[in-house]
Amino acid sequence: MRTGLLRAVGVATAVYGLAVTARPQLLAEPSGLVDAEGRTAAHTRTSLRPLGLREAACGLALALAPEGAALRTAAWLRLAADLGDAVLLGTTLPRGPRGKAVAVSVGWGALSVVGLYGGGTSGRRPRRSGA
Repeated sequence: MRTGLLRAVGVATAVYGLAVTARPQLLAEPSGLVDAEGRTAAHTRTSLRPLGLREAACGLALALAPEGAALRTAAWLRLAADLGDAVLLGTTLPRGPRGKAVAVSVGWGALSVVGLYGGGTSGRRPRRSGA
């Protein structure tokens, strides 16, 4: 498991989630969820804020979980959220921004997979067996 990579993904997604919660336009614009003047409707902003909080919560879990089963669980949660986003956004967004949104979601998910299975070390030395 690449703990450092998982922690970095966690911090990045937590910061992004907090930013989207504060300013939903950050997600609405690239997703094509704005009107012709580039404004985000109030109901769209309301719908995007919980998504931002989910991103923040998943990111914080990944950044702060103790190494081991808790960190793996947080990584799987992050991966499930990213793959769910890819499926939902890929089937519901307007055609123009759809591919980019799916690529970003799959990309973040891929980072979690690399963090889980990419080998590397956590910074700890392996235990020696015996006395």
